[in-house]
Amino acid sequence: MNEEATVTSEENIKEVVKERYARIAEKSDELKGSSCCGSGPCECGEYTVFSDDYSQLEGYAADADLGLGCGLPTEYARIKAGDVVVDLGSGAGNDVFVARSLAGDSGRVIGVDMTETMVEKARQNNEKLGYRNVEFVLGEIEDLPIHDASTDVIISNCVLNLVPDKPRAFRQIYRVLKPGAHFTVSDVVLTAELPSPLRSAAEMYAGCVAGAIMLDEYLAIIQAAGFVNIVVLTQKPVSVPDEMLERYLSHDETSAFKRSGSPLKSVTVYAAKPA
Repeated sequence: MNEEATVTSEENIKEVVKERYARIAEKSDELKGSSCCGSGPCECGEYTVFSDDYSQLEGYAADADLGLGCGLPTEYARIKAGDVVVDLGSGAGNDVFVARSLAGDSGRVIGVDMTETMVEKARQNNEKLGYRNVEFVLGEIEDLPIHDASTDVIISNCVLNLVPDKPRAFRQIYRVLKPGAHFTVSDVVLTAELPSPLRSAAEMYAGCVAGAIMLDEYLAIIQAAGFVNIVVLTQKPVSVPDEMLERYLSHDETSAFKRSGSPLKSVTVYAAKPA
Protein backbone atom coordinates (compact mmCIF):
# COMPACT_ATOMS: atom_id res chain seq x y z
CA MET A 1 0.00 0.00 0.00
CA ASN A 2 1.23 3.47 -0.83
CA GLU A 3 2.94 5.26 2.07
CA GLU A 4 0.96 8.40 1.31
CA ALA A 5 -2.39 6.65 1.04
CA THR A 6 -5.51 8.24 2.48
CA VAL A 7 -7.56 6.34 5.03
CA THR A 8 -10.96 5.83 3.40
CA SER A 9 -12.49 2.80 5.09
CA GLU A 10 -12.18 0.52 8.10
CA GLU A 11 -10.68 -2.24 5.94
CA ASN A 12 -8.15 0.18 4.49
CA ILE A 13 -7.19 1.28 8.00
CA LYS A 14 -6.68 -2.31 9.14
CA GLU A 15 -4.58 -3.16 6.10
CA VAL A 16 -2.38 -0.11 6.67
CA VAL A 17 -1.86 -1.03 10.31
CA LYS A 18 -1.29 -4.75 9.61
CA GLU A 19 1.23 -3.98 6.89
CA ARG A 20 3.19 -1.60 9.10
CA TYR A 21 3.24 -3.89 12.12
CA ALA A 22 4.16 -6.93 10.06
CA ARG A 23 7.15 -5.01 8.70
CA ILE A 24 8.10 -3.88 12.20
CA ALA A 25 7.99 -7.48 13.44
CA GLU A 26 9.98 -8.81 10.50
CA LYS A 27 12.67 -6.13 10.80
CA SER A 28 12.45 -5.52 14.52
CA ASP A 29 16.19 -5.60 15.17
CA GLU A 30 16.96 -2.81 12.70
CA LEU A 31 13.75 -0.81 13.22
CA LYS A 32 13.55 -1.15 16.98
CA GLY A 33 12.62 2.18 18.54
CA SER A 34 11.76 3.80 15.21
CA SER A 35 8.23 2.54 14.68
CA CYS A 36 4.67 3.45 15.59
CA CYS A 37 4.49 5.06 19.00
CA GLY A 38 8.16 4.43 19.61
CA SER A 39 11.05 6.81 20.06
CA GLY A 40 14.02 7.51 17.85
CA PRO A 41 14.66 8.56 14.26
CA CYS A 42 11.92 8.23 11.65
CA GLU A 43 13.48 5.44 9.65
CA CYS A 44 11.32 3.86 6.97
CA GLY A 45 8.86 6.75 7.21
CA GLU A 46 7.29 5.55 10.45
CA TYR A 47 5.82 8.34 12.59
CA THR A 48 7.07 8.16 16.17
CA VAL A 49 5.47 9.43 19.36
CA PHE A 50 7.43 8.19 22.35
CA SER A 51 7.87 5.09 24.45
CA ASP A 52 8.23 4.91 28.22
CA ASP A 53 11.20 3.05 29.66
CA TYR A 54 10.32 -0.53 30.61
CA SER A 55 13.85 -1.72 31.28
CA GLN A 56 13.64 -1.41 35.08
CA LEU A 57 10.36 -3.32 35.40
CA GLU A 58 10.24 -6.90 36.63
CA GLY A 59 9.51 -9.27 33.78
CA TYR A 60 11.03 -6.98 31.15
CA ALA A 61 12.29 -8.85 28.08
CA ALA A 62 14.40 -6.75 25.73
CA ASP A 63 13.58 -8.86 22.67
CA ALA A 64 9.88 -8.14 23.20
CA ASP A 65 10.30 -4.37 23.50
CA LEU A 66 9.86 -2.85 20.03
CA GLY A 67 9.27 0.65 21.39
CA LEU A 68 5.60 0.65 20.37
CA GLY A 69 3.94 1.92 23.53
CA CYS A 70 2.91 5.35 24.79
CA GLY A 71 2.59 4.58 28.49
CA LEU A 72 3.07 1.98 31.24
CA PRO A 73 -0.40 0.49 31.75
CA THR A 74 0.90 -2.41 33.85
CA GLU A 75 2.09 0.08 36.48
CA TYR A 76 -1.51 1.17 37.13
CA ALA A 77 -3.39 -2.04 36.30
CA ARG A 78 -3.65 -3.43 39.88
CA ILE A 79 -2.69 -6.91 38.68
CA LYS A 80 -2.64 -9.44 41.53
CA ALA A 81 -1.16 -12.90 41.82
CA GLY A 82 -3.54 -15.41 40.20
CA ASP A 83 -5.24 -12.88 37.90
CA VAL A 84 -6.23 -13.68 34.33
CA VAL A 85 -4.89 -10.77 32.28
CA VAL A 86 -5.51 -9.98 28.60
CA ASP A 87 -3.29 -7.59 26.64
CA LEU A 88 -4.95 -6.06 23.57
CA GLY A 89 -2.57 -5.47 20.68
CA SER A 90 0.18 -7.41 22.41
CA GLY A 91 2.84 -7.04 19.71
CA ALA A 92 6.03 -8.94 20.51
CA GLY A 93 4.88 -9.48 24.11
CA ASN A 94 6.42 -6.60 26.06
CA ASP A 95 3.44 -5.79 28.30
CA VAL A 96 2.43 -9.45 28.50
CA PHE A 97 5.72 -10.48 30.09
CA VAL A 98 5.62 -7.60 32.58
CA ALA A 99 2.00 -8.50 33.44
CA ARG A 100 3.04 -12.12 33.88
CA SER A 101 5.57 -11.10 36.55
CA LEU A 102 2.68 -9.51 38.47
CA ALA A 103 0.15 -12.32 37.96
CA GLY A 104 2.76 -14.90 38.93
CA ASP A 105 2.84 -18.63 38.33
CA SER A 106 -0.77 -18.96 39.49
CA GLY A 107 -2.05 -16.38 37.00
CA ARG A 108 -2.53 -16.47 33.25
CA VAL A 109 -1.74 -13.83 30.63
CA ILE A 110 -3.13 -13.81 27.08
CA GLY A 111 -1.89 -11.51 24.35
CA VAL A 112 -4.20 -10.75 21.42
CA ASP A 113 -2.90 -9.25 18.18
CA MET A 114 -4.33 -9.06 14.64
CA THR A 115 -0.93 -9.29 12.90
CA GLU A 116 0.22 -12.87 12.30
CA THR A 117 3.88 -11.92 12.17
CA MET A 118 3.66 -10.20 15.56
CA VAL A 119 1.91 -13.18 17.14
CA GLU A 120 4.62 -15.50 15.81
CA LYS A 121 7.38 -13.24 17.12
CA ALA A 122 5.70 -13.08 20.55
CA ARG A 123 5.42 -16.87 20.64
CA GLN A 124 9.10 -17.19 19.80
CA ASN A 125 9.95 -14.79 22.62
CA ASN A 126 7.80 -16.78 25.04
CA GLU A 127 9.41 -20.03 23.96
CA LYS A 128 12.81 -18.59 24.90
CA LEU A 129 11.46 -17.46 28.28
CA GLY A 130 9.69 -20.75 28.96
CA TYR A 131 6.46 -19.39 30.48
CA ARG A 132 3.69 -21.99 30.55
CA ASN A 133 0.95 -19.60 31.66
CA VAL A 134 1.41 -17.16 28.76
CA GLU A 135 -0.45 -17.45 25.46
CA PHE A 136 -0.54 -15.38 22.28
CA VAL A 137 -3.56 -15.60 19.99
CA LEU A 138 -4.48 -14.09 16.65
CA GLY A 139 -7.59 -11.93 16.78
CA GLU A 140 -9.15 -8.50 16.41
CA ILE A 141 -10.13 -6.28 19.31
CA GLU A 142 -13.60 -5.72 17.83
CA ASP A 143 -14.20 -9.49 17.97
CA LEU A 144 -12.05 -10.82 20.80
CA PRO A 145 -11.35 -14.58 20.83
CA ILE A 146 -11.88 -14.61 24.61
CA HIS A 147 -14.74 -16.16 26.61
CA ASP A 148 -17.41 -14.02 28.27
CA ALA A 149 -16.69 -12.86 31.84
CA SER A 150 -13.39 -14.73 31.99
CA THR A 151 -10.85 -11.94 32.61
CA ASP A 152 -9.73 -10.10 35.75
CA VAL A 153 -7.71 -7.32 34.11
CA ILE A 154 -7.38 -5.99 30.57
CA ILE A 155 -4.43 -3.86 29.53
CA SER A 156 -3.51 -2.20 26.24
CA ASN A 157 -0.73 0.14 25.16
CA CYS A 158 -1.21 2.63 22.32
CA VAL A 159 -3.47 0.31 20.32
CA LEU A 160 -7.14 1.17 20.86
CA ASN A 161 -6.78 4.48 19.04
CA LEU A 162 -5.86 2.42 15.95
CA VAL A 163 -9.16 0.51 16.12
CA PRO A 164 -11.72 1.95 13.67
CA ASP A 165 -14.82 0.88 15.66
CA LYS A 166 -13.97 2.01 19.18
CA PRO A 167 -17.49 1.59 20.65
CA ARG A 168 -17.50 -2.05 19.57
CA ALA A 169 -13.99 -2.54 20.96
CA PHE A 170 -15.01 -1.29 24.41
CA ARG A 171 -18.18 -3.40 24.32
CA GLN A 172 -15.93 -6.41 23.69
CA ILE A 173 -13.74 -5.42 26.62
CA TYR A 174 -16.86 -5.21 28.79
CA ARG A 175 -18.02 -8.64 27.58
CA VAL A 176 -14.84 -10.53 28.46
CA LEU A 177 -14.26 -8.90 31.87
CA LYS A 178 -15.67 -10.55 34.97
CA PRO A 179 -18.20 -8.53 37.01
CA GLY A 180 -16.21 -6.11 39.17
CA ALA A 181 -13.09 -6.52 37.00
CA HIS A 182 -11.34 -3.60 35.32
CA PHE A 183 -9.13 -2.37 32.50
CA THR A 184 -6.17 0.02 32.37
CA VAL A 185 -5.12 1.25 28.94
CA SER A 186 -2.59 3.77 27.66
CA ASP A 187 -3.64 5.50 24.45
CA VAL A 188 -3.32 8.63 22.32
CA VAL A 189 -6.22 11.09 22.33
CA LEU A 190 -6.93 14.64 21.18
CA THR A 191 -7.75 17.78 23.14
CA ALA A 192 -8.46 19.73 19.91
CA GLU A 193 -9.16 18.73 16.32
CA LEU A 194 -6.27 17.74 14.04
CA PRO A 195 -6.00 19.49 10.67
CA SER A 196 -7.78 17.45 8.01
CA PRO A 197 -4.64 16.41 6.06
CA LEU A 198 -3.17 14.87 9.22
CA ARG A 199 -6.42 13.09 10.11
CA SER A 200 -6.70 11.39 6.74
CA ALA A 201 -3.09 10.36 6.13
CA ALA A 202 -2.59 6.60 6.37
CA GLU A 203 1.00 7.10 7.50
CA MET A 204 -0.20 9.19 10.42
CA TYR A 205 -2.86 6.60 11.23
CA ALA A 206 -0.32 3.82 11.43
CA GLY A 207 1.73 6.17 13.59
CA CYS A 208 -0.94 6.32 16.30
CA VAL A 209 -2.02 9.85 15.45
CA ALA A 210 -4.82 10.10 12.91
CA GLY A 211 -6.77 7.35 14.69
CA ALA A 212 -6.94 9.39 17.89
CA ILE A 213 -10.28 10.92 18.92
CA MET A 214 -11.21 13.68 21.37
CA LEU A 215 -10.63 12.77 25.02
CA ASP A 216 -14.22 13.61 25.98
CA GLU A 217 -15.53 11.37 23.19
CA TYR A 218 -13.13 8.59 24.24
CA LEU A 219 -14.39 8.69 27.82
CA ALA A 220 -18.02 8.88 26.66
CA ILE A 221 -17.55 5.70 24.61
CA ILE A 222 -16.19 3.93 27.68
CA GLN A 223 -19.16 5.08 29.76
CA ALA A 224 -21.65 4.08 27.05
CA ALA A 225 -20.16 0.56 27.05
CA GLY A 226 -21.30 0.26 30.68
CA PHE A 227 -18.12 0.99 32.62
CA VAL A 228 -17.99 2.87 35.92
CA ASN A 229 -15.30 4.55 38.05
CA ILE A 230 -13.65 5.97 34.93
CA VAL A 231 -10.42 7.81 35.79
CA VAL A 232 -7.71 9.43 33.66
CA LEU A 233 -4.63 8.41 35.64
CA THR A 234 -1.94 10.10 33.55
CA GLN A 235 -1.86 12.67 30.76
CA LYS A 236 1.24 13.69 28.81
CA PRO A 237 1.67 15.94 25.76
CA VAL A 238 2.74 14.38 22.47
CA SER A 239 4.53 16.47 19.85
CA VAL A 240 4.46 15.96 16.07
CA PRO A 241 7.88 16.26 14.36
CA ASP A 242 8.35 19.19 12.00
CA GLU A 243 9.15 16.91 9.06
CA MET A 244 5.80 15.19 9.46
CA LEU A 245 3.89 18.47 9.66
CA GLU A 246 5.67 19.82 6.59
CA ARG A 247 4.82 16.68 4.63
CA TYR A 248 1.08 17.26 4.94
CA LEU A 249 0.58 20.94 5.82
CA SER A 250 1.45 24.20 4.12
CA HIS A 251 4.04 26.49 5.69
CA ASP A 252 1.32 28.70 7.17
CA GLU A 253 -0.64 25.71 8.46
CA THR A 254 2.50 24.26 10.04
CA SER A 255 3.27 27.55 11.76
CA ALA A 256 -0.31 27.85 13.07
CA PHE A 257 -0.25 24.25 14.33
CA LYS A 258 3.01 24.81 16.21
CA ARG A 259 1.81 28.12 17.71
CA SER A 260 -1.36 26.52 19.06
CA GLY A 261 0.51 23.60 20.64
CA SER A 262 0.01 19.94 19.88
CA PRO A 263 -3.54 18.72 20.56
CA LEU A 264 -2.23 15.17 21.06
CA LYS A 265 -2.03 13.64 24.52
CA SER A 266 -0.93 10.26 25.80
CA VAL A 267 -3.31 9.16 28.54
CA THR A 268 -3.67 6.16 30.82
CA VAL A 269 -7.31 5.40 31.67
CA TYR A 270 -8.82 3.08 34.29
CA ALA A 271 -12.41 1.86 34.36
CA ALA A 272 -14.34 -1.00 35.98
CA LYS A 273 -17.19 -3.30 35.03
CA PRO A 274 -19.97 -3.04 37.65
CA ALA A 275 -20.01 -5.85 40.17
